[in-house]
Amino acid sequence: MNDLTLISLFEQSELIRDKAISPTELVDAYIGKISETEDTLNSFITLTLDEARSRSIQITNQINTGNYLGPLHGIPVALKDLFDTAGIKTTSGSKIYDDRIPNADSTVASRLNSAGAILLGKLNMHPFAYGPTGENEDYGHMHNPWNPNKLTGGSSGGSGSSVSVGQCSAALGSDTGGSVRIPAALCGIVGFKPTYGKISKYGVTPLSWSLDHPGPLTRTVEDSVLMINAMSGYDSKDPCSIETNQIPMDFMTSTDISGITVGIPQEFLENIDDEMSKLIQNAISVLKDLGAEIKTVNFPMHQYSESISNCILMPEATSYHRSILRDIPEQIYEPVRLRLHAGMFISAEQYVMAQRLRRLYFEQLSSLFDGVDVLVSPTEPIFAPDILSDSVDINGKSWNTSSVLTRLNRPYNITGMPAITVPCGYSSDSLPGGLQIAGKLFDEYTVAKVAYAYQEACEWKTMHPSI
Repeated sequence: MNDLTLISLFEQSELIRDKAISPTELVDAYIGKISETEDTLNSFITLTLDEARSRSIQITNQINTGNYLGPLHGIPVALKDLFDTAGIKTTSGSKIYDDRIPNADSTVASRLNSAGAILLGKLNMHPFAYGPTGENEDYGHMHNPWNPNKLTGGSSGGSGSSVSVGQCSAALGSDTGGSVRIPAALCGIVGFKPTYGKISKYGVTPLSWSLDHPGPLTRTVEDSVLMINAMSGYDSKDPCSIETNQIPMDFMTSTDISGITVGIPQEFLENIDDEMSKLIQNAISVLKDLGAEIKTVNFPMHQYSESISNCILMPEATSYHRSILRDIPEQIYEPVRLRLHAGMFISAEQYVMAQRLRRLYFEQLSSLFDGVDVLVSPTEPIFAPDILSDSVDINGKSWNTSSVLTRLNRPYNITGMPAITVPCGYSSDSLPGGLQIAGKLFDEYTVAKVAYAYQEACEWKTMHPSI
């Protein structure tokens, strides 16, 4: 308890429930951490610290009078700045919308509020969520707390840096091609993308309506599950949302994963950094020691991931932003504007063909689960590159940065399957790596069980950046 901001949400919740700490004490600790680190990291676009402290006092009084709501009651959180918040500006990462103040909350913001969470602010992001690096000329680039010269990953870059350094208990991001898992992996925390439709997208600025997934970034697996349980469920305002069961928390009762078969797609191990490869092999050995059966699998259609994703994502993104692309293109961050313009050249025939291929892709990836319970791979082939780097070196070969960062994440957006990243060690220059664990549709429980077992067998969750 020397630093309240670095213990898990789960532990904070128990302390609040038992009245060992108050929500006001916790909010004050985060205000102090934000004051110490924000000038370096630039995690936030908007801070709501005065409002948060006032709410924390009200919630402390509620809890002291016996009105405890549950595990998120009194927990300070922050939201990526594309989730609408009533009365608080929501910019989608662009100064085009700097004066946009929604009249109503997004469904997730409303549900977190109803659960008693306390909003600390709105987090920095890649403009319009259209990029995996975490760069933003309008509000300033995001900086990785393990090395501020390195990128956070994106598009939920501020979500990654804020949780990693202890500016909030948990953050919410959106994931279209990895935008929850990429910053979580590069910043050394947990990022959980649940099944498509499990969390409502109402009131969330879309990038690609058929690929977007809201999801939490947290310090531990159990924290992410608590967040998902608070936000999930059918929403009449989102026709893609689905009523599903809560994820049981009993995966925390044991780290024995005997009887679980872990599939290792060989294509996901190609063209990855040598140091990352060693971390992943060590992680697979840990899973084996915990009782899992390890099985090699093959996914030939993985080579088409980027083509399928781009031919769907690009025209959907361009369609949503068509009015500003037509009327004020010069105000759009140039790399994003170029991507939006490129979406105009995807034909209807190509879009439909990509959707057909998406079905075949889904069937092939689903068939891998006939013999395994989860699929395991690196989350990223590399460690965090330098900010604004266009290319990265992997074992002597140059690759496009954006393409590399999304390579191993896109499959689970295309198929809608749940996937989590957990820390799995560090490079020789102290940058974190991530282990990705994916499962069958709506089987978040097994994904969480395997991830939790691995987490508890290692020391990574106890390691924090030193800024």
